[in-house]
Amino acid sequence: MRPQTFGDFYGQEDLVGPGAVLRTLVQHQQIPSLILWGPPGTGKTTLARLIARTMDAYFRELSAVSQGLGDVKKVLEEAHQAVKYSRQRIIVFVDEVHRFNKTQQDFFLPFVEKGTITLIGATTENPSFKVNGALLSRCRVFVLHKLEESVMINILKRALDLKRPPVTAAALPTDSTTATPPTSPSSTAAAVAAPVDQPAGVDGSILKHIAVLSDGDARTALNVMDMVLNLRPTGPITMDDVKAAVQKSHLAYDQTGEEHYNIISAFHKSIRGSDANATLYWLGRMLEAGEDPLYVARRMIRVASEDIGLADNQALPLAVSTYQSCQFIGMPECDCILAHCAVYLARASKSVETYKAYKEVKKTIAEERAWPVPLHLRNAPTRLMKDIGYGHGYKYNPDYDGPTEQDYLPAELRGRDFFS
Repeated sequence: MRPQTFGDFYGQEDLVGPGAVLRTLVQHQQIPSLILWGPPGTGKTTLARLIARTMDAYFRELSAVSQGLGDVKKVLEEAHQAVKYSRQRIIVFVDEVHRFNKTQQDFFLPFVEKGTITLIGATTENPSFKVNGALLSRCRVFVLHKLEESVMINILKRALDLKRPPVTAAALPTDSTTATPPTSPSSTAAAVAAPVDQPAGVDGSILKHIAVLSDGDARTALNVMDMVLNLRPTGPITMDDVKAAVQKSHLAYDQTGEEHYNIISAFHKSIRGSDANATLYWLGRMLEAGEDPLYVARRMIRVASEDIGLADNQALPLAVSTYQSCQFIGMPECDCILAHCAVYLARASKSVETYKAYKEVKKTIAEERAWPVPLHLRNAPTRLMKDIGYGHGYKYNPDYDGPTEQDYLPAELRGRDFFS
C-alpha cells in the first residue's frame, strides 16, 4: 500500500506538494542530510524511500531499535563497496534515530560532514531533546504533521481500490450470450454510472469513522481496514465490522514523550485561563490514554498554589484531598474526583501574587550575596552570644498594643518589596 511516487503520497503538502521545499530539493538532486520529525503513521519511512527512488540512490535502512554500531559500520562498508566505481549517492535511513545513544549518533558526524553519505533520520520525539546538537546542526529538520481526516479517507480509498477494485463500465459483462439483460434502460444506466472514486461495498461514513478513529495515523487506519476486510472478505462493510476490528480509539499519548508534556501544559494553561470546558477535555485526553491519576492530582496541587493562591485558600486543601482520594480508590472511579477538582480550579479566582513574589526572592538569592541575619533577630542561647549582641534590641511584638517599627530584612535589602 506504500506510495511508489510523489503523486501517490497523500498529506504533508507543505513538504512534498508541487513546488514544496522538500520535493523541489529532491527534483534538483540537492537533498541534504535531514531529520524527519512527526507522529507515527505520517509517512516518514515512505518519504525516505521515495527520496532514494527519485534520486536513484544506493539506499539502506537501519532501525535504531534493533541495530547497533556494528550494524551501522557494516552497512557503510557495504555501501562504499557497492558504489565504488559509480557516482551513485549513498542514502542511509535510520528509523527511530533518537534511540541511538550519543556515541552511536556521533559516529555519523564525519560521514555527514564530508558528504560521504546522506543521512535521513526519522523520529517521533522532539529532535531538540533527543538528537545530539552536533549531528542536528548538520541536518535539516522537516516536520510532518498528523494527517487530516480528508487525507486519511483518500489513503483508505486508494488501499481499497487496490484490494477491491471499484465497479466500472469496463467491468460490466458484454457477451450477449452470457450477460443477464437488464429489466429496464434505467437499470443499465445505473450500472454504468457506478462511481469510480468510491470503493466497492464501502460507505463513506465507514471510511470517515476509521479515519477519525485512527487519529491521523495512516498505519493504524490501514491496519484497521485490513482487519475489517479479513472479517468481511466480500459484500458491504458495516459499522459493526469496524467496531469488531478495533475496540478502542487510538490516542496519541506517550507518558514519557513530548505529547505528555504538551497535554499537561494545555491542561494547566486552560485552568489558568479559567476555561473549564477545555480543562475537562485535556483531563480526559490524559486519563483515557492511561495517564497516572496521581500525576494529574500532583499537578493540580501545584496549580492550586501557583495560579489560584491567595485568591481562594480552599483550592489547595481541595487539591490535596483529591490526591488522597485518588490514592484510596484509583481509576476508573477517581476520574470524577479529578474532574471535580479540575473544574473548581478553573472556575476559581486567580492570584499569582505569591508565585511572582517568591520568584523575585529566588532571583535575589541567586544574584546577590547571602546577606547576614541582623543581630537583633538572632537567638542568643549562650552568654557569649548575648555579650556579642545577639538578640539585642529585638522588640517582642505581643508586648505592644499596635504595630511595632522593626526591620526584618538585612540592612542591604531594606526597602526591597518582593511583591511590587
